[in-house]
Amino acid sequence: MTTTYTITGMSCNGCRTKVEKALNEIDGMEATVTLDPPVATIVSEKSIAIFKLQKAIYAAGNYIISESDASQENSLYSTPIPSEMKPVDLPQSASGKYYCPMFCEGDKVYDEQVGCPVCGMDLVKAPELMAAKTQYTCPMHPEMVQDQPGNCSICGMDLVAIQVAEEEDSAYLDLWRKMKISLIFTIPVFIISMLEMLHNNPLLELMETQKWNWVQFILALPVVFYAGWMFFVRAWKSILTWNLNMFTLIGIGTGVAFLFSVAGLLFPQFFPEEFKHHGTVSLYFEATVVILTLVLLGQLMEAKAHGQTNKAIKELLKLAPTQATLVKNGEDKVISIHDIKKGDVLRVKPGEKIPVDGKITEGESTIDESMISGEPIPVDKTIEDAVMAGTINGNKSFVMLAEKVGSETLLSQIVQMVNDASRSRAPIQKLADSIAKYFVPTVVGIAILTFIIWTNFGPEPAMVYGFINAVAVLIIACPCALGLATPMSVMVGVGKGAQSGVLIKNAEALENMNQVNVLITDKTGTITEGKPSVERVFSSNNEEDNVLQNIASLNQYSEHPLAQAVVNYAKTKNISLMEVKDFEAISGKGVIGTVANKKIVLGNKKLMEQVNASVSDDLESKIIAEQKLGKTVSYVSFDGIAVGFVSISDKIKTTSADAIKELIRQGVEVIMLTGDNENTAKSVAEQLHLTRFIANCLPEDKLNEIKRLQAEGKIVAMAGDGINDAPALAQANIGIAMGTGTDVAIESAKITLVKGDLQGIVKAKKLSQAVMKNIKQNLFFAFIYNVLGISVASGMLYPIFGLLLSPMIAAAAMSFSSVSVILNSLRLRSFKI
Repeated sequence: MTTTYTITGMSCNGCRTKVEKALNEIDGMEATVTLDPPVATIVSEKSIAIFKLQKAIYAAGNYIISESDASQENSLYSTPIPSEMKPVDLPQSASGKYYCPMFCEGDKVYDEQVGCPVCGMDLVKAPELMAAKTQYTCPMHPEMVQDQPGNCSICGMDLVAIQVAEEEDSAYLDLWRKMKISLIFTIPVFIISMLEMLHNNPLLELMETQKWNWVQFILALPVVFYAGWMFFVRAWKSILTWNLNMFTLIGIGTGVAFLFSVAGLLFPQFFPEEFKHHGTVSLYFEATVVILTLVLLGQLMEAKAHGQTNKAIKELLKLAPTQATLVKNGEDKVISIHDIKKGDVLRVKPGEKIPVDGKITEGESTIDESMISGEPIPVDKTIEDAVMAGTINGNKSFVMLAEKVGSETLLSQIVQMVNDASRSRAPIQKLADSIAKYFVPTVVGIAILTFIIWTNFGPEPAMVYGFINAVAVLIIACPCALGLATPMSVMVGVGKGAQSGVLIKNAEALENMNQVNVLITDKTGTITEGKPSVERVFSSNNEEDNVLQNIASLNQYSEHPLAQAVVNYAKTKNISLMEVKDFEAISGKGVIGTVANKKIVLGNKKLMEQVNASVSDDLESKIIAEQKLGKTVSYVSFDGIAVGFVSISDKIKTTSADAIKELIRQGVEVIMLTGDNENTAKSVAEQLHLTRFIANCLPEDKLNEIKRLQAEGKIVAMAGDGINDAPALAQANIGIAMGTGTDVAIESAKITLVKGDLQGIVKAKKLSQAVMKNIKQNLFFAFIYNVLGISVASGMLYPIFGLLLSPMIAAAAMSFSSVSVILNSLRLRSFKI
């Protein structure tokens, strides 16, 4: 038989080769993998469980295999994410380099702050995603510098860590320097201009108006040709590339005002009388410099906002310690965290931060995990318990084994995820982008039309009114607030989520979470603790120890939580394990193998039917009674005859009931899909007052149920934690992985809950609602400023109210619109989820 599967996660021919090799190592099949399309064609004599295929390719890398339909309409990935909604993923090598915040050139980066060659905007520095390596020096001999702590070779003093000052933002500093220059020259020009409006201008006692006009011209030069010159450069680039933006309007508006003023100063004889006041042409140097200064202020605030956005990443990096204590040959040695390798044994002392991810091998302690999970209550940890980098040890010492180091740690993955998500674009951004595309040409057209109408129908001096109002239209219509509306909210929201243990992969997930109306959830490890324990082993022949020895031996090669529970139970009974042959895991059903020359089968009723094992009525009734108590029961058969069962309980998480109640209150239908039996699933569903449940689910059943719900128009979120959940997580509108689950589940999901309980979903939904509300408020600010501003600036209200808008006030209003958006977005930082 020939079967076709879709493979996701392959990016190059090397990936294709690895996947093909991994699949061909499975006995009884031959696989051919192509990169475009990403498909695996498998030829085999019998059907091979997709779980087995997934396990094989997962060992080769973060690849996901799923069933592929013949038609694209029914394909698992038939609805691709539009490219404009995907995050632009900068490579890790881009850390510390500069990129355009508008991603005009995709993921291209620059070594220096040179300005975007397409739109002219200041480049933004990509944050460092790894903590800087610490160096050590002697307090008495600063020339002594080394990478490791130790003693000074000159005087013997302990070396101390060099405190590296936080790097200043060069773009912000450059703008601040220009801002100071601009203010120094703008204020005098503004004062001179305002005093000219007085009936008894005191300045005229010193010099005549024409000479003061020359003073304004000289003072305006540093503002135009130094502080604000970048705006004209950006405007020119935007016109050449036809990437019209806010700088197009600023450049045209202030450029026209400045050139008009220069011409009026040098060649007043060519201007009609209506442009003159007391014999001299009315000049607009003050409007030019004040507008440029206000726009510069807006740019300065944006640069500050970008710095605050990256602050979340910097704060996360600070969670990691700079050094650790390595235990080697019975001795403790202090080393840099950059020198820690997998398999190293580390000692963590009271009050210290845990350096890397791993597990405790000796001792116990209470650990504060609030900085990762968002939960304030410390967690008790003992031998074999996992610990995470960046969390803080309590008042006891313990020894741990380093299992994940560097970029593999959960903390590093959080940093990477926050960085990627903060650059991604929400679908609602498409609205702003579409408007902005036609906005600038429309505004230029309105400005020209304003000049024509005022010149022909306005009061005298008509041309002066027309000119001033046209410039005001160009200035106030600056779309920078429109461009900031969505990304500012997304950046702040993603950072807020990370601090609360909700990791959001991209802005699309953040927006779609607000629309979710169905939640599909697994049972084991999601609703329940995922730490099952054996309550009872029953044997029809009263040979419980023999049954336990056989099934524990069979389960020693399985990674399933239920299997581990059986093995751990056997250990407490001091039962030795035997060798297993022909072990096979049947996804969603159980395991099969040969122990002591007997074919042992452990699993659910479907597996018993598959292997044709006979089950007595008496045994069946006992199993049903256990299941009605909410226990998970696995049948045990020896050589085709069911001889007993093992009863396992998995405690429901204390947070599950409250979380499900809150989600239902918000109008979300909660459905539990579990591979467990009908009776056990019903018992759990009744305890939690679930809307609906489906028992005896295989991985493909979960996938098909999600497809069915989506076909009905539902927006589906799927919460899971295992490899077998990966296809369903990928198919769901929002895949939500438990942080306590497998890496492949987390890779398939769009949201990861660090703590791994359903309360995290409530947090994610609240955060999504808050961010979307914030974005809509920002867009309202941006639109209302432009609609009202253009109306007033063009003089539409003049016939009714006699109201006009000067270019300077227009520039102030334009800058205030951006400030409003920034301040409103930053409010999310104090939002409680």
